[in-house]
Amino acid sequence: MTDKDFQFTRRQSLKFFGAAGLTAMASSFLGVGAAQAKAAPKGQIIVGFSQEPTVFNPHLLHIEVDEGVYFAIFDPLIDVDPKGNFYPLLAKEVPTVENGGISADGLTYKLKLRDDVKWHDGKPFTAEDVKFTLELLVKPEFKSWRRTGHDLVRDLTVVSPTEITWRMEHAFAPYNAILASTFIVPKHAFEGTDPNNAPFNNAPIGTGAYKWKERVPGDHIELAANTDYFGDGPYLERVVIKYIPDVTVLYTQLKTGDIDVLALQWITPDNFQEAKTLPDRVVEVFGGPFVETLSLNLMKPVFQDRAVREALYYAVDKKTIIDTLYYGVPRPTETYMPHESYYYNDKLPVQEYNLDKAREILDKAGWAAGSDGIRAKDGVRLSFTCSTTSGNHLREQAQQFLQQSFREIGVDMQIGNLPPAVMWGDHWMLSQFDMAVAGIGFLTGPDPDTSDYFLSTSVAAKGGNGQNTFVYQNPELDALLKKGGAVVSPEERRPIYLNIQEIVRRDLPFLPIFQYANIRGYKTGIHGVEANINNRIDTWNVRSWRWS
Repeated sequence: MTDKDFQFTRRQSLKFFGAAGLTAMASSFLGVGAAQAKAAPKGQIIVGFSQEPTVFNPHLLHIEVDEGVYFAIFDPLIDVDPKGNFYPLLAKEVPTVENGGISADGLTYKLKLRDDVKWHDGKPFTAEDVKFTLELLVKPEFKSWRRTGHDLVRDLTVVSPTEITWRMEHAFAPYNAILASTFIVPKHAFEGTDPNNAPFNNAPIGTGAYKWKERVPGDHIELAANTDYFGDGPYLERVVIKYIPDVTVLYTQLKTGDIDVLALQWITPDNFQEAKTLPDRVVEVFGGPFVETLSLNLMKPVFQDRAVREALYYAVDKKTIIDTLYYGVPRPTETYMPHESYYYNDKLPVQEYNLDKAREILDKAGWAAGSDGIRAKDGVRLSFTCSTTSGNHLREQAQQFLQQSFREIGVDMQIGNLPPAVMWGDHWMLSQFDMAVAGIGFLTGPDPDTSDYFLSTSVAAKGGNGQNTFVYQNPELDALLKKGGAVVSPEERRPIYLNIQEIVRRDLPFLPIFQYANIRGYKTGIHGVEANINNRIDTWNVRSWRWS
């Protein structure tokens, strides 16, 4: 994989006022299936995930694997393609200044909606559903996964069943990207219920190419074709998402043919060479937006001292981890921003593996070794538990390697791994961990905004709404994030986000290890499976998957 293979040009970077190639992309993604009579769906595809989707209301707190279901069942107003171009789904067109969808000052939105969309229960989709969804996300009592951007919306007005308008409190450049990850839900499914505990949350109703059929907890989810779908697809009678927590077993089932597509967590690098020789299998490496991190909970006293975080980073032997465990496939990184992004900062200090330097930092900061060799300061012992998904053998080996390195500098790291559904539930979302090995996709599409992860108000553990599970709170960063969101031009935004990366690299709320290079495998004869660095899950276009 080279930079050229996955390079974004400046033109392809997110632009507040629209995106290039909309007409072409709309026909590519929607026109073929919509403009012609559809053939009856046939066959099925079994998709293997190493983590189990458990949250089925797309607006409750969730992680990436849950979105593997959302893209099949729901639609956003607009979506984003692999090159960073937006295209319409429930909206008739992407709102831009040129088409009147966004005012020149970025404050007024006017969206026209499709008039041929039905919910899975047969009721018509209307602007009332859009209004309900955008209002639900900012209700104080709702356990929303994201309020950033939506909290700026004012004066939502349903003009007609197919038109809606609103005003923004101030211009917010990332909002088209946020709309592209905001799945619309049916107003009527929540009437008379608490949206946090509605029946919908366990039997979702969408407009998407596939309908909810059944869930067998701990095993699989089955989705059935929505033959009334307005867009491209569905081409399959059913899609089955199979949960296989052991990544070795997951790979074995690709070899034996028990699964058709190995998606999240993909083929592990230690199996890459063999996988390339498998008959009747397509094996491909593609750039991913995820960054493997040692995420730190800054509520824990042991991590509140930046000297500790800095010393731990010196004690991480990235080269050995990447070369030995991951066979050199991923690339090391110093930031959360993908290398392919126009906003990537290539001037950040490069981490050095240096145990002597780590010891020196801890000594100067007053962390003295006790009789057992473990350091302490002011009654706080330099000890913590590192958790991640049980069954991920590469992460488990990396933990054992880190445990030894940390011990050499006087740090006691215990290992306490959990099943995925537990690990990425409240343990992660409500910051109940000490340290976690976590792969995180920080961006919303190609936009550089990371308010959902870094704003002080995005800490769910402190009553906020967002994914700031690090409990990272920095007023300087808050101000820069707000400034970056209000600036329109990519050229003017870029220095702001370069600065943000410098601050995050200095403060180290997480220790970045590498950017993912994913190895996906699927059976020959499956078409439509396509990498998209601007979406967080492989099934982003499952509506178009089919057998030849």
